[in-house]
Formats: sequence, C-alpha cells, structure tokens
Amino acid sequence: MAGSDGFLFFAIMSHNQNLGPREAMEYDLVIVGGGPAGLAAAIRAKQLAAQNGNEVSVCVLEKGSELGAHTLSGAIIDPKSLAELFPDWRERGAPLNLPVASEQMLQLSASGAKALPAMLVPACFHNDGNYLISLGNLVRWLGQQAEGLGVDIFPGFAAAEVLYRDDGSVMGVATGDMGLDRERKPKPEFQRGMELHAKYTIFAEGTRGQLGRELMARFALDKGRDPQAYSIGIKEVWEVSKEQHRPGLVVHTAGWPLDNATYGGSFIYHMENRQVAIGYIFGLDYRNPYLSPFEEFQRFKTHPAVRTHIEGGQRIAYGARALTAGGLQALPELTFPGGALAGCEAGFMNGSRLKGIHGAIKSGALAAEAAVEALAAGRANDVLAAYPQAFRQSWLHEELHRGRNFKPCMEKGLMLGGLLFGIDQVLLRGRAPWTMHRKHADHATLLPAAQCQPIAYPKPDGRLTFDLLSSVYLTGVQHEEDQPCHLTLKDADKPVALNLAKYAGPEARYCPAGVYEFVQADDGLDRLQINASNCIHCKTCDIKDPTQTIVWIAPEGGGGPNYSGM
Repeated sequence: MAGSDGFLFFAIMSHNQNLGPREAMEYDLVIVGGGPAGLAAAIRAKQLAAQNGNEVSVCVLEKGSELGAHTLSGAIIDPKSLAELFPDWRERGAPLNLPVASEQMLQLSASGAKALPAMLVPACFHNDGNYLISLGNLVRWLGQQAEGLGVDIFPGFAAAEVLYRDDGSVMGVATGDMGLDRERKPKPEFQRGMELHAKYTIFAEGTRGQLGRELMARFALDKGRDPQAYSIGIKEVWEVSKEQHRPGLVVHTAGWPLDNATYGGSFIYHMENRQVAIGYIFGLDYRNPYLSPFEEFQRFKTHPAVRTHIEGGQRIAYGARALTAGGLQALPELTFPGGALAGCEAGFMNGSRLKGIHGAIKSGALAAEAAVEALAAGRANDVLAAYPQAFRQSWLHEELHRGRNFKPCMEKGLMLGGLLFGIDQVLLRGRAPWTMHRKHADHATLLPAAQCQPIAYPKPDGRLTFDLLSSVYLTGVQHEEDQPCHLTLKDADKPVALNLAKYAGPEARYCPAGVYEFVQADDGLDRLQINASNCIHCKTCDIKDPTQTIVWIAPEGGGGPNYSGM
C-alpha cells in the first residue's frame, strides 16, 4: 500500500508482530463481512459446490458481536436477487412479510408539502413488487441459511490485516488482537489474532471498509474511475398508535430542510407491528461546514407533513451509517490476484432506485460463482476475471447503467438536477447517449467557514426531537474502554491547525454519534477530543474529513453498535 495510509497500517501491524506468532486456519474461500453480500457469496459457493459434487470450505468473518449487530438500512428490498439465490425463499421463511402497498413522493417547503404526480415520478422510484423489511432480520436469516449449508461463521472477529504471498497476491486476512491496552500492550486476557488463509478472499466489509481501502490503493483499483460518492443515512424507528399506522405505506421527500444546493432526501416507511422507520439521507458532498446531518434530521421531523406519521409515538431505535452511492462510473476494478470486492465495499448501490440490498446479494453471488469455477479448475490465488465479465453481462449492470447519471445530475442542485434526471429517466428511460461524471471527492467540497453562514438549530423537545447523546444510547454501542483508539490521526496537528481554523471544526457536526469535540486544554489551547467509545462505525469521519487525516480502523471484534431490527 502506498502513501501515508500505508505507513500508518504498516506501523500498527509491525508493532503487533512483537506479540508472538499467530495460529492459521486454511479455507478455500474466506469472506470478510457478514452482511448481505458476504453471506450471499458464502451461500452461493456452498450451493454450487453441492451441485457439482465438490467440497468447498467457506468461512465468514463478522466484526459485529452477532450477525446483524452492525446492520442498518431503510429498508425496501427488490427480491429479484434473493429469488435467484433461493427460489423458495417464502417457504424457507425469509422475513419479507410486508409488500409495499402505496407510495408518495413529496416536495417540502418550510411549511408546505406538494405531492409529485405519479406520471412525473421516474419508473426507478416505483416500488411495485418490493418489500419493506428490517435488513438486520434478513441478515440473521441469511446467516441461518449459510450455516445450514456448512459455512463457518465467526461473529465478533474483526479482519484487521490483509495477508499477502511473496508474489503479491492476497493470501487471506488476520483478525485483530484482543486484550491490548491503549498503549498496545497485552493485558492479562490478551488473545493473539488468527490468520485465515484462502485460495480466494472476498471482501464485503460494507462502505469504506478498512481492508478494501488498502486494496484500492495497493492495486490501484479505482484508477480511471470517478471519485466515489458517499452519503450518510440517519434513521429512527418509532412505535406509533394503531390509528396512525398504515402498513406498507412508503413516503419519500426532497427539499426542506436542505437548501437547493445540498443533496438529500428522506424516507418514511410504515413497517410491521405498528412501527415506522423514518430517516434522512445526506450526500457527503455538502459544502457548508456548519451543517449537522443529525440536527437537520431532527428539524425535518417537525415539518407538519412529517410529524403526523410519528407524533405521540415512542422512539425505540436510532442509528446511522454511510452509503456508497457513486454508481457505475465510480465502481472500481472488482478483482485482484487472490480476491475480489463485493457489495457496498465496491459500490453496487443503485442511487437512482434508492436501493442497494439486491445489488449486494447479486454481486456476492457473482463473485462466488467465479471463485467456485476457478477452484473446480484447480486454480488459486489468481485474478477471478469471470466475475467482472459476468457482472457486465448481468441485469445488475444494465440497471446501474440506466441510473448512471443520477448522482452527477443531483450534484447540480435539487431543481436543476431533478429536471435533468427527469429528462434522463422519463423521456430517455435511462438510455441517454451521454454519460455524466463527477470530478470531486466528498472531502474536497467543504467551503471555508468564512464563506458560509452558521446554522442555528432549535433545542430538542424530548418528544419529537432529541439530543445526540440520548440518541447514541439507543444504538447499544459498546467498546472496551481500555483498548487502542480505532480512530487514528495521520497528523495530530491538522484537526486544530486546519480543520478548526479554516472549517470551524466540522468533525463536531458531521459525526452522528458525538465522537469528536474540540475542547480547551490546560494550557488554554484547543485540542480535538476523540470519544471513541461512542463510535457506531458509520465511517463518516473517514470520508468527510477535509484534510483526510482521520483513518478509521477496526476496533476489537464485537465492539460497536448493537442494532436490533434496524
């Protein structure tokens, strides 16, 4: 790995080599990440091996304390790829119980709401045949199916290091050491990490994965691609009265509280069991450093057309995570010697459809098919060229191609971007003879604070709107306090010297968990305080930090949020 990121990882891993040798386990296929992409890859590999009368050993590493603990999404699923994986998913009891029954798309002003006529809503936004789900519940169900096929699943073990062979190909991964103190010295309960060697390794860590970021740099996987685009999604789950509840209703909004130049939009989903999932997606290319996604979301809930869905109910869950939303033009090379990228690790989300689960499942399955084919031919450690070839011939590529101009259009503002995308989708049906491109990474878009207007946010009322710390409490986040800080700084001076001085310290606002705050030290000078135990692993800091000095690495396995039903 090149650059200062590489030096940081090398320094950390070299230090840990003094802690003694690691035991190793051998597998045909190691999968990093127990989300929909990783579990789909594991399932498909076992299915194909059984069909061919072969034995393929497969393991899945998941950094969360259990499958689904770190899983958060809106969520609406297109069941297409799930049906390819399990044609009998209904008989197997997959937790897709509530089809979309009705939907609205609203344009909000400060006090009003205007419904977009159905004839003007692009087809990509329609949800006929789709289901409202808890992604966490789907992930747990997929885990049960994988275990039933003989997949070894190891929750609570974070993959912390990529292992390479002498020829430069990926050999597998090593899990992080457990039981180190803040100075990286062993405590009495210390346990050395484990090496997992594989003929092929599939990386499905999700958005901005630690190891995926390393692989991107080492193999130049994003060379010639557009800069990746990210968003942060903030979500709450409410329990509402029977009179308020409209099972199967889907509402999306655009406009207020964001200005025309800032990309974002909301979702309100009436789920099962009198629950309403409400959330807001903010493009991380926003320009005003005073913007706080968390506070904007709280303000959004006060709109008359929004509060009617949840007012008087009880908030029972909160969470946030980043999304990979750059689309086809930002999709990196998917393979490298010894491995592949799948799911949000690569960026298979279809922003124009506001969906990524079906793409994650499909990409994981395609990667597994290429790996099993190679294993059957006696190959190992090489490039799985059949995977990107199969993707280019798949319905997923066609779908992403039709929506390829969504993110570049929306960079031009809500009104102009919406008009351009409407032409692209309604008139041209996604088959425009041109492809638009993005030029700037999200961290490079912030304007200096001196050029922006501070934003005054109202105080929370504790009934409809809430403060940050009480929200973080609902995530169930836990980290061992006496462990190395997993939020590392490449340059400890930059947060104050540049981020605070030039951008008014955006770390204190873009983080949806209160991890970062600027405080005065005993000498009267400002310093950045990192409350790492609050971290809910959304990766926003790693993405939006304007000086790119914050590097997120995996903490001890099992740490982080513990989402239930998100």
